Amino acid sequence: MSDVRHLLVLPDREAAEEVAEELRLRFDLDEEPQLVRDALAGEDDAEDAQWLVVLEDPGGVHSPEVLDALATEHEGWLERD
Repeated sequence: MSDVRHLLVLPDREAAEEVAEELRLRFDLDEEPQLVRDALAGEDDAEDAQWLVVLEDPGGVHSPEVLDALATEHEGWLERD
């Protein structure tokens, strides 16, 4: 299997931090999930930002369904190509 990068989109930093912590606790990760602020197009206000949790998945071992369910619990979603 090839390497995969999962992007979980969350509504705010707090939700992103909670999801990242849950990922660390739930899975034996080789590296920490990365938090990235994603300003919405055309918006300068910090309130109009989503947060991404970027999870590197060497070998593609993490289930997209499980990740999507986790994001959904925090009012987010798993970005799919």
